[in-house]
Amino acid sequence: MTVAVIRFGGSNCDRDAVRALRTLGIDAELAWHADGLPADVTGVVLPGGFSYGDYLRAGAIAARTPILEEVRRAAAGGLPVLGVCNGAQIGCEASLAPGAFTTNDRSRFRCEHTFLRVETTDTPWTRAYEAGEIIELPIAHAEGRFVIEPGRLETLERDDRVLFRYCDADGRTIAAANPNGSTDNVAGIVGKTGAAVMMPHPERATLPDTGGTDGRGILRAFVN
Repeated sequence: MTVAVIRFGGSNCDRDAVRALRTLGIDAELAWHADGLPADVTGVVLPGGFSYGDYLRAGAIAARTPILEEVRRAAAGGLPVLGVCNGAQIGCEASLAPGAFTTNDRSRFRCEHTFLRVETTDTPWTRAYEAGEIIELPIAHAEGRFVIEPGRLETLERDDRVLFRYCDADGRTIAAANPNGSTDNVAGIVGKTGAAVMMPHPERATLPDTGGTDGRGILRAFVN
């Protein structure tokens, strides 16, 4: 039983994800995309990086590799699937979640810590937090602006599928706290099958000396 961290050409946060999961006592292994999902897989992480150089669009090529069909089936069967940063872009391109991630509103790479407000606790990804809790996670992206049609955002809201919003230290979802221009400050969502996509990096916030520990609660979704 293991969490498979899928590696594509250009992935660069895969080892970080494995280390973070193992820090929490979760068995995790790297899985090369062409080899398919391991038989004993109990969860999937689509890690950050620049898969295939972000050609066409960020995540577009990786989303069309055969393993993503396996991942879609796994998610539909209830397996926890988490896409982080480039993995979130891949997840949306592969229709694991609605919407898309595109170029930041100021067309600049953003690498910094951001505050996030927990919008729901009714998911495995957020049940370790309190509703409205403010957590701090790092970001590092140039194409992290989440965009979605108003009607589909309303559906996400109605179904309680918005996980996090960018906010300030007081929990206000103001424009100044939005690092990339994401629609309605959305930083993470879940698809209909429960697969999660998010631009901030929880795997970079699991150790006190390297970014804090606020990301642990998200990764604990793989425990049960």
